[in-house]
Amino acid sequence: MNRLGETMRINKFLSEAGITSRRGADKWIEAGRITINGELAQLGSRVSESDEVRADGKLISTKPKRVYLMLNKPVGITSTTERHIEGNVVDYMNYPTRIFHIGRLDKDSEGLLLMTNDGDIVNEILREEHGHEKEYIVTVDRPFDQQFIETMESGVPILGTMTKPCKVKRLGAKTFNITLTQGMNRQIRRMTEALGYDVVKLKRTRIVNIELGDLKYGDWRELTEQELQTLFQQLEYTPAHE
Repeated sequence: MNRLGETMRINKFLSEAGITSRRGADKWIEAGRITINGELAQLGSRVSESDEVRADGKLISTKPKRVYLMLNKPVGITSTTERHIEGNVVDYMNYPTRIFHIGRLDKDSEGLLLMTNDGDIVNEILREEHGHEKEYIVTVDRPFDQQFIETMESGVPILGTMTKPCKVKRLGAKTFNITLTQGMNRQIRRMTEALGYDVVKLKRTRIVNIELGDLKYGDWRELTEQELQTLFQQLEYTPAHE
């Protein structure tokens, strides 16, 4: 909102302010957590620069610095911003400003998790129709054959639907690399279970162009300028002006 008198929808305002994604913002509004000039916000409300917007009673600044982080999430840490949940990723990282995760990584899984305060980029990465790749290394409880690989690649019936075709490469007797373009709930675990296998270890190594690389287990860092430029290009995404 650069021009005087210009307005935007409240969910977009909250997203650009780094509070939550637009979808998350709608939930906050429905829960009565957002006020505009002391009045409860409604879905579809519009705000301008002169409006006082508060979340849980706290005044929202409209121009935070954009933050993009990558975490090598340890097993046992939960991908949630709910602070009352023990082992939540926000308390684990203890970052000085409000951040949230882009997508989820199961508590029992490890590896690459992206964190940000840019609510708009979340949908760009996660929307299934965009087909952005996420790569994992998976170890199951017993050796598998070529039929397992071919079935995983062609599609497995889970949650009342068939998974999209994906890429699977054998790494060992019980270990494989899998590249997905969708993100159903506990998808890999459900796919292997449908074929009679249990996941022993699941590690995410890549999201679009962002690779876990040699980031130590449990550590996090900011994305480099080059990583961000390539990511934005591949997403065809331009961050809102700070």
